[in-house]
Amino acid sequence: MDYKATLNLPKTDFPMKANLPQREPELLASWEKERLYEQIQEAGKGRPLYVLHDGPPYANGRIHIGHALNKILKDIIIKSKTMAGYQVPYVPGWDCHGLPIEHQVLKELGDKKKMLDTPAIRKLCREYAEKFYAIQREEFQRLGILGDWQHPYLTMNPGYEATIIREFGKFVERGGVYKGLKPVLWCTADQTALAEAEVEYEDHTSPSIYVKFPLVTSPTVLSQTFPGISFPLDSKLVSVVIWTTTPWTLPANQAVCLHGEIDYAFVQVGDEVLIIAEKLLESVTKACKLEGARVFGVKKGHEGFEGIETQRPLTTGLSPILLGDFVTLDQGTGCVHIAPGHGMEDYILVLEHNAKASLGERLEIVAPVDNGGRFTDVVKEFAGQHVLKANPKIVEFLQANGRLLGHGSLNHSYPHCWRCKNPVIFRATEQWFVSMDTNELRKEALAEIERVRWIPAYGRDRINGMIENRPDWCLSRQRVWGVPIPGFTCSGCRFVLADPIVIEHLAMLMESKGADVWFEQSAAELLPKGTACPKCGGTDFEKERDILDVWFESGVSYAAVLKARKWWPADLYLEGSDQHRGWFHSALLAGVVTDHRAPYKAVLTHGFVLDGQGKKMSKSAGNVVAPQDVIKQSGAEILRLWVSAQDYRDDLRISPEILTHMIEAYRKIRNTCRFLLSNLYDFNPEKDRVPYEQLPELDRWALHRLSELIPRVKKSYDEFEFHTIFHALNNFCSVDLSAVYLDILKDRLYTFRADSPLRRGSQTVLFEIVMAITKLMAPVLSFTAEEIWRTLAAQPGGRLGLSSVHLSAFPEVQPQWQDAALAQRWERLLGYRTQVQGVLEGSRRDKTIGSSLEAAVELRADADTYEFLQPYQKDLTTLFIVSQVELIASDEGTGLLTIASTKSSFGKCERCWNYRDAVGKHADHPTLCDRCVEAVQ
Repeated sequence: MDYKATLNLPKTDFPMKANLPQREPELLASWEKERLYEQIQEAGKGRPLYVLHDGPPYANGRIHIGHALNKILKDIIIKSKTMAGYQVPYVPGWDCHGLPIEHQVLKELGDKKKMLDTPAIRKLCREYAEKFYAIQREEFQRLGILGDWQHPYLTMNPGYEATIIREFGKFVERGGVYKGLKPVLWCTADQTALAEAEVEYEDHTSPSIYVKFPLVTSPTVLSQTFPGISFPLDSKLVSVVIWTTTPWTLPANQAVCLHGEIDYAFVQVGDEVLIIAEKLLESVTKACKLEGARVFGVKKGHEGFEGIETQRPLTTGLSPILLGDFVTLDQGTGCVHIAPGHGMEDYILVLEHNAKASLGERLEIVAPVDNGGRFTDVVKEFAGQHVLKANPKIVEFLQANGRLLGHGSLNHSYPHCWRCKNPVIFRATEQWFVSMDTNELRKEALAEIERVRWIPAYGRDRINGMIENRPDWCLSRQRVWGVPIPGFTCSGCRFVLADPIVIEHLAMLMESKGADVWFEQSAAELLPKGTACPKCGGTDFEKERDILDVWFESGVSYAAVLKARKWWPADLYLEGSDQHRGWFHSALLAGVVTDHRAPYKAVLTHGFVLDGQGKKMSKSAGNVVAPQDVIKQSGAEILRLWVSAQDYRDDLRISPEILTHMIEAYRKIRNTCRFLLSNLYDFNPEKDRVPYEQLPELDRWALHRLSELIPRVKKSYDEFEFHTIFHALNNFCSVDLSAVYLDILKDRLYTFRADSPLRRGSQTVLFEIVMAITKLMAPVLSFTAEEIWRTLAAQPGGRLGLSSVHLSAFPEVQPQWQDAALAQRWERLLGYRTQVQGVLEGSRRDKTIGSSLEAAVELRADADTYEFLQPYQKDLTTLFIVSQVELIASDEGTGLLTIASTKSSFGKCERCWNYRDAVGKHADHPTLCDRCVEAVQ
């Protein structure tokens, strides 16, 4: 008789080899055909709403690993919240306007760009954005992300553009929008203003120079100005010494600033007198190699300095000494050169001075630099030269004219354009701004920060500091690919018209024709009929040439996407930690201006992706891991597992070696699930399920462990602790199941009669386990969970009621599964099992036995241990996976268990491979044990 044919050997169509690169697209195609996302939304009607609002990636280039991280995290949350009982819509979006696309289009055009007008360039920009939006959409879907991909939001869609205009109108209505000359961050390469969010700080080497500003006042008069200080009779020159790392700003100098409470020393060096902060004198003396310096007097900044005039070092004219609290003793001289056209603190100081000064004493806001960063003709000596490249020549000029006291270089953190990576400058230009303090926008935004849940918590302090210290928001950009600022200037009196009624008229125009209409029609065609200047009554207007900051565009996405669907405010915004200064920031300000509240209830941030060594990825370093390559080689599921295995709140690492570990972890989980499925091929849960009360302790122990796993995983999803889910599922599969429960269960599953109550009981538990872990893993391992679900549905009695695991809910724990007393007993039993396994391993090394089934184990136990083990005596062979166990009471010591292992003297059963004394005693089946004889009869 072929006894092998009588065994219940595992059978399943669920393959051991995942073949994910081929299998995943098949599942994606079936999800699309079945309209799975729409089914999920339909099923969710009437449930509590949970909204994760998608921060729009830029429609430029293919997705990178950071994109994959971000979208997978969002998908995990969306699927887990859905399975937790919420309706969770997901509308993906794209940021389509802005400089990177315009720059790329112009680069591709080359000299041809001179022959194209603005509408033609905008058309090419739109085509470029459409191309990469389509590419990225396909790549995001390939990751297994479920969403409304057929109806995304694009910032270049006419409806969205109209919303941008309307939200700007609300800014105007609230007040605080103004147009003015003000220093802003300026990229000379891209020739546009930049927001704080559009700069990155990188190491940069700048000149470090000390420059003399001679006082116009003679030493004799100065002796009267500073009582108690006698100036040397041979003093030819008395100078305030400033220190700067931006020599190119000196042509724009308007004043010198001292601090009122700092002590300034009068220092004689040869026949000159230098004025330097007393506490910085030593460092200045060293840096400038001054010899014989002698201090002959000290005065505080407020004791006579204010109003004294100095000679400018590069241009004609005089610069007064002003007082300001921003002057520090961190470095330099304690005396600051003031160029209000090239620095915000300088600008504010001059505004404050001009507010109090008479007309003749007011200072100018000068910025003699063009859009490309070159000096204008105002600076005759350096006209046409790029300001940063002119620095050495300016130093030479100062040296030649006796104004340079000392020079060197300084390596420091300096702002760079985050797009072109070039150093930026501060430059006063006419721009559109939103005041942070008019109508208390800053105060209200800071209050809203306190109402939002920040995950991790440090996000609160980070964005709070940014809002607290930021300047007014510069809304204008000097480009063409974007939404125009809906403003007009009266040709007669230069009054700037930004009227809510006009803005609504323009919004309606753009709703039907898009923002292109602004660039295709004249001001007269755009304005409502009869529009007149409220100041002079004129009817001739010029339309604004600048476009809105793209951060404004994406910042108002809540209005275009959420409010339109009555989903506002969002439950969650989720992006990288750099968005505290970007999208989170602009959305907060926009929400506060238009609706007096943040557009989100919670903000979750993730770190950046680094290589395996913790270094930034770059093509030049050759350490880039492209998601497309991982998907092609291993499947998107491996990327999803990698995301879930990391604590994403910190920076994450990825490398081929790390992915290899993920593949191994995936195989273990998959193989565990395959084992479960392969032992359910003949199990019909409707007919074969065994009641809990009839299950042996081992099965009930497994259900208890499952009852601990389920709430732990559900809580981790709820708290966004995804890495703990990976470890919990991985440990459950490898420790509780593979190493213990399934290892012990094999004999029962394979060798017992197919319909025996014990085997059916085990299958009952296996079914509960595979259903539970399939649902628990579904938000992370979305493809594999679906594959398991479909395998289960195809098996006997596989009427799961739902076509997809993603339509199901998380598993619930049956109250009877939780049995703390049983768990305590089995913790002790499994401890003894571990001890026995250690002894058996020694016997294997000694070659006393081969497999553990060859072993006969003797347990000598003290009274307490014997009493504990005695009720389990019949189960110990199964628990230890040995053929014989003899339990002997011992009087020696307490809490002791002595274990001995020998080779069994019984015959080996041909069918189950156990060694039993009954082998050979049955005439019809001489090679079988009594249990197997019963099974085959």
